[in-house]
Amino acid sequence: MSEKNNLSSTEHIKMKSDGLRGTLKESLKDEITGAIREDDRALVKFHGMYQQDDRDRREERSAKKLEWLYSFMLRLRIPGGFISAEQWEALHHIAGEHTTGVIKITTRQTVQLHGILKSHVKPTIQAFNTAKLDSISACGDVNRNVICAAHPKFSPLHEEIYNYSHKLSQLAKPKTKAYYEVWLDEKPLANKTEEEDPLYQDRYLPRKFKIGIAIPPTNDVDVFANDCGLIAIEENNKLVGFNILAGGGMGATHGNAATYPRLGTVLGFVPAGEKVYKAVYEMITVQRDYGNRSDRKLSRLKYTLDNMGVEAFVAELEKRCGFALEPERPYKFTGRTDLYGWHKNHEGKWYYTAFIENGRVHDDEQLPLKTAFLEIALTRKTNFRFTCNQNLIIADVSEEDKNQIHGILDKYGIISLTEKATPLRKESIACVAFNTCPLALAEAQRYLPGLISKIELQLEKYRLQDDNISIRMTGCPNGCARPYAAEIAFIGTSYGHYNLQIGGDRAGTRLNKLYKESLNEDAILQELDGLFKKYSENRNAEETFGDFAMRMNWV
Repeated sequence: MSEKNNLSSTEHIKMKSDGLRGTLKESLKDEITGAIREDDRALVKFHGMYQQDDRDRREERSAKKLEWLYSFMLRLRIPGGFISAEQWEALHHIAGEHTTGVIKITTRQTVQLHGILKSHVKPTIQAFNTAKLDSISACGDVNRNVICAAHPKFSPLHEEIYNYSHKLSQLAKPKTKAYYEVWLDEKPLANKTEEEDPLYQDRYLPRKFKIGIAIPPTNDVDVFANDCGLIAIEENNKLVGFNILAGGGMGATHGNAATYPRLGTVLGFVPAGEKVYKAVYEMITVQRDYGNRSDRKLSRLKYTLDNMGVEAFVAELEKRCGFALEPERPYKFTGRTDLYGWHKNHEGKWYYTAFIENGRVHDDEQLPLKTAFLEIALTRKTNFRFTCNQNLIIADVSEEDKNQIHGILDKYGIISLTEKATPLRKESIACVAFNTCPLALAEAQRYLPGLISKIELQLEKYRLQDDNISIRMTGCPNGCARPYAAEIAFIGTSYGHYNLQIGGDRAGTRLNKLYKESLNEDAILQELDGLFKKYSENRNAEETFGDFAMRMNWV
């Protein structure tokens, strides 16, 4: 068990927070500052928010002796990534009234909005509540948004898997009513025993906890990057259960060898039904009780698993479950690519996956994405699904309505955008980084599109333009864009400089490794040019870039 006498400051804040209430109400009333109180900055994460500031304007405001331009990022809890047309319409208007206007699709199959001023936070949450959306536990030391395979065409099992994501999200939702009291003005409970939480108690988890559900052969959720992963096992067109894995996580810290990215370890098989929920629940309790509460950099489940050892971890999990895990069942992943364009599922419904570069839905002179998707939502003939690759699926379109929806997509240039984007660009993912993320050391989503354009020219030179190499960029080593699971990754070390990592596989079952440290753009392009040349000249038939890099012992 973790040391109780050497708890981190965040642990003390949680335990004395009165069920995550803290002094949030008092912080909101303080009109002198755009920030909230220091302890409340830790607590507000459990309500789905981070306090941030505009880093582009820090120097200017400091020179004028002005407070930094504080605002908040709000992330929604949308298990399985599904919202209705009515909810998309609400999201569109809320983003326009209270935020920067950009709807950011995240790698966890939900959306987040940036630039919300303190005075707008409460109205924003109340507007989402009217649309039956919330941000409870979208951040913080709890189970985060539960993700699952995005596209219904992947398997007839999709709806069943989606229901698992919803039930798991509800199972691991905190019991405290603080969210409803602080943001929705509900009256405090007369009897606090009504919100006693046997799962989280008064200390919650040592760090965040992530659950992902994949349906082989597609690993679009990057299931091995989750603290708890469920791999659906199908036999005779029926879901028989899941291989359950533990210990995935992408975060690391530059210069701290004790931190590292890790892919999850498959522990065994669990039959479909109540045993699945029991196994996931008890995995969370093991992390609650054995996770490191002294050093937050070493507090994810991956470190708990490695410290305990897989055998001891499984033994503790089985003891708490009251049943043994069965041997792992066979499965195979072949890729992670989204199904772009129009596809029909087994029920005859149509789905259009639109390419959204780095998940940024907004209007500009070339491409009015927000306007297009609002017009589609207003037809009330579709639903919407988010993918873990930051794309958007126009979902559940009937045969008779397909031409109308296609016409709107075509009118606004979305079909052209999706069809003309290169495989490399479609496989790229970037985190937010500057200008809002306080952890960013370098750019990511604002920089990667331009770098991709230069890399595309290199691929074209070597006739590799049709190769869908996975490429990811983050502004720091914390791994929000899952960079360590890509064939090529750029991980920020300082402004304009990135570690170049190569060698991940295309299905997300192998980590990449460091190739060269802290390169600027010229050095990155020079290195990649040489690598692509050798790849084009010496690869085997059907060999991917990541596999070739490993065969050549480049890393």
